[in-house]
Formats: sequence, C-alpha cells, structure tokens
Amino acid sequence: MARSRIGIWLIGAKGGVATTAIVGLIALKKGLTDNHGLVSQLPQFADLGLADWKEFVIGGHEIRDTTLYAEANKLVEVSRAIDGRLVEKCKSELKKIDANIKDGTLFNVGKTINGLAHDKLRKKTETPRDAIKRIQRDLRAFVKDNKLTDLVVMNVSSTEPTVDDSTLPQTWDEMNKQLDKPRKCLLPASSLYGIATLELGYTYLNFTPSLGTAPKAICELAEKKKACHMGHDGKTGETLMKSALAPMFAKRNLEVMSWVGHNIFGNMDAQVLDDPDNKKTKATSKDRLLGQIFGYQPETLVTIEKIDSMGDWKTAWDHIHFKGFLGTPMTLQFTWQGCDSLLAAPLVIDLIRFGELAHRHGEVGLLTSFSCFFKSPLGTEENDFGKQFDELEAWADKIREKV
Repeated sequence: MARSRIGIWLIGAKGGVATTAIVGLIALKKGLTDNHGLVSQLPQFADLGLADWKEFVIGGHEIRDTTLYAEANKLVEVSRAIDGRLVEKCKSELKKIDANIKDGTLFNVGKTINGLAHDKLRKKTETPRDAIKRIQRDLRAFVKDNKLTDLVVMNVSSTEPTVDDSTLPQTWDEMNKQLDKPRKCLLPASSLYGIATLELGYTYLNFTPSLGTAPKAICELAEKKKACHMGHDGKTGETLMKSALAPMFAKRNLEVMSWVGHNIFGNMDAQVLDDPDNKKTKATSKDRLLGQIFGYQPETLVTIEKIDSMGDWKTAWDHIHFKGFLGTPMTLQFTWQGCDSLLAAPLVIDLIRFGELAHRHGEVGLLTSFSCFFKSPLGTEENDFGKQFDELEAWADKIREKV
C-alpha cells in the first residue's frame, strides 16, 4: 500500500516557530532527535494511526526575504537554542523546502508587520478577494505538484492588531460580499488565509492570538465546506502554568486576589509585540482564562516587554496573592524560562498530526477537543488544563473506536 503524502502549509513559514518545527520534522524523519515535548508521542495516542514523519511535505507563505537555513542559524548563533550540528545535517532539506514557500499577504496586518515585509510585497495592491484567490492558487499547486492526499494549514505568523469581531458581518453571505471591498473589509491576513483554506475544504489551525477563523461567519463557512479548524494562541509557557495552577487554588477554596505576570524576551515576536496595537491582542489572550476558571475576576496584570539580549529565551515572573484560612494573605511566586520557539514547535507538530487525523475521520467545524493546546480555545469556556487534557484523551478513545 502506497504511503499517504500530507501537506503542511505554514503561514509565517520562516519565523522562529515555523523554522524550529521544520528542523524538528526533518530531524525526526532522519532519526536525529528524540520525541521530547511531543504530546502525540505519548503512549495513550500510540495506536490512533497518526501520520508518520515521512508522510509530510512542507510549504508555506512568508512576507520576509530570507531563507530557512539563515533563520535556523539565528536560532543557533543568536539565541543559542539549537545545536548547529543538527542544522547542518538538515541544510539540504531546508533549501528544498524554501522552493515551496511563496509570498504571503499584508492585508490589515498593521504597520509593524508590514514593515518586516520585503519591498516588492509592500508595493503589491490587491483586494481581499484577490489575496484569497492567490493563496488558493498556491495551495492548489502545492497539492497537485506533490500529489498530496490532504493538507493542513497552520498559522504561526506574527500577532496582528486586535479586531473587534462585533463589527464584522455575522453571516458568511454578508462577509463574502465584503471581500471585494477593501475599505469595508476589516478582516486581517490571518482570516483571509483561513477563508482560503476552508473554502478548499482543508484544515486551518491558528497558533497565534490573531483573529483567524474565530468570527461566526467564518465558522459558518467551515461547516458549509465540511472543513475543520481550531485556535487560537498556542499555550506554551506562562499561560500553561496558569491553566494548571489556577484549578489547584479553586479546588482548595483559596481566593486569588491578584495574579501578576511579567514577560521578557527578544525575538521577532517580541519586536512585533513592542507595538501597543499588537501587544493588546496577545495580552488579552494571556489574561482571560483566570476569570473563567475561578468564576470571579481577580486583579490581574500581564506585561510583555522586548529585551533584545534575551533572543528566543522567554522569561516570565508570576506573583500570585491569595487569601488563606482566617483571611490571611499568602503568596506563590514562580519563574518560567524556556526557549519560545522550542516550546511551541512540538505543539505545532502535534496539532498538525491530530488535525489531519480528525479530518481523515470526517470531523467538521471547530476541533474543541484540542483546547488544551490553546490559551483562548474557540468554542469552549473550559480552561482547566487537566479537564482539557481529559477531553483530548476522550477524543482519542472515539477515534480508536473507528480505527
């Protein structure tokens, strides 16, 4: 029986997270690394028929003029996060994948992201509809040229400015009409990529806090096209800790009065988040889960600051002020330090494997069983990490019944 060929299409294909995921997939395919950090490699998911590393073909969209090899070497030389010997062993494959990466779109991405793009792309003018059609031509060509059986599109691009989705059309018919009118269309690039993907019936996963496929009208499109999607904002570090620790306080009936988190890092994501418009999107995503877990809203503060010397190494300090027996105030403090791209990349790979499996088994619409991977999971109010992971395991049991 011929092996399936599954396409991975990365939005922001040469950013830190995408580059790390690509190096990781090549290393896994070559047997050069182990499976630390990969949820999909846990024993309880071993018999689901998840796609093998050798089945994946990689392409994507990017707005900058660079190469995967150059970006991988930044993670080696600047951030000191990846072993340079590993990158050298992946060099030829990285160059081949470069040929599969096309120009993305800059529609409504904001001035900071726009400033990162190469000159020719910044000068390009197109309607939202034009951008969607161009994206779809790239996706169709990738599928055809590589004889793919399926495609998963994963957004790992920079965080866009906040969009108030209450100002957006509430039905797909209304939204569809706006795509020919650039001045009326408020959708950002992440949503155009999502529309382009879902219209073709493929799976779209949004690992960023950008709007993506969150609007009600785009969810309607996914249902019409029998496509899968999920987001948003990958839960990799400080917020992962929040979603695990907050239930502990709730179950011990300890009232959290305030929870303050300070984050510093210095990669390209930090450069984009240094813009207040982009930072607002990220901070909101990181801050919303506590009230949902506790049932009340403690005083909170989330700061995100760019410190160039940190490179890809993100450090978060959290101070939790809570009320114990007899009303006595107490504190818990923790420090989380990790390589941002290396925390995110395995989850990106997991979501692609789980997403492809869900689509293969005929699932449609929001993949809410994958909520444990996201800071602000769509379609659910559950943010307790333990309960979220239980949902993932329950989903696996249902898949297992079909295998």
